[in-house]
Amino acid sequence: MNFGEAILLENVRFVKDEFNPRKKGNVLLKNLVPLSDVYVNDAFSVSHRNHTSLTGFAKKLPSCAGFLIEKELNALRKIFVKNCLYILGGVKPGSIMKLLGKNKVIATGLFDSFCLIVKGKDLGYQNKVLKKLAFFNEGFEKAKLKLRRKLKNIETSIDFAVDKNKKRVEYDLDDFPMNYQIKDIGKKTIKKHIKEIKKAKAIFMKGDVGMAMEKNFSKGTVELLRAVSDSKAFTIIGGGSLNDTIRKYKIPKKKFNHVSLSGGALSNYLAGEKLPGLKALGYYK
Repeated sequence: MNFGEAILLENVRFVKDEFNPRKKGNVLLKNLVPLSDVYVNDAFSVSHRNHTSLTGFAKKLPSCAGFLIEKELNALRKIFVKNCLYILGGVKPGSIMKLLGKNKVIATGLFDSFCLIVKGKDLGYQNKVLKKLAFFNEGFEKAKLKLRRKLKNIETSIDFAVDKNKKRVEYDLDDFPMNYQIKDIGKKTIKKHIKEIKKAKAIFMKGDVGMAMEKNFSKGTVELLRAVSDSKAFTIIGGGSLNDTIRKYKIPKKKFNHVSLSGGALSNYLAGEKLPGLKALGYYK
């Protein structure tokens, strides 16, 4: 190779040995380490995985973090302040529940529905939607027991928007159960959450509030994002879905302090877990 040239290899996740960094004779390490002088990890969003490309090379070569990881970590250090507000949605309650503690949490999306069910509310069709999803690794009932102990500081919705004959129709929480899927939060909930956003000193938002890619059900996500962008708090946005919403609805990225593509790694880091990819670089002393 000449100076300034780069080689782009096939996605390492197509190679079985990517998932087994300790395997003797690991094909990735065996073939690539002899060709390399330095290992640089610039992928914070996958650094919560103990995979060969994230932990294996760092043990064999001089290693460091890239500029994107450096930028991410510098931003995340500022989120550990009092009165931090977490706005948590998406479809990964496992990583979300790691963030639950003393700080105030606004539950959105499917996580919001899950919290309401744990509180004893029957949402009707929405109960079935949650139970069918495969993201409860420990099982639906065990996940409910785990969350029940952490409900104290969680704000849930008081009204919702559903798809009724292809139209957005809003109902109060007291109108449930009903045979409609919840697709967004309602106007009363939006107003309530914006009041909390205005009071916060730091805000971490992860996951869409509703089905934001559908125009009729983007209102909750877009209005909360705009409230966060206009707030005086230090703000971090996490996850690919919110990035897509920001882009689609032309919300200026520069109005947020930091916008990350990371979801799971971000949640784990903020919850105090040591990420294998960073540990391999000697980040934790």
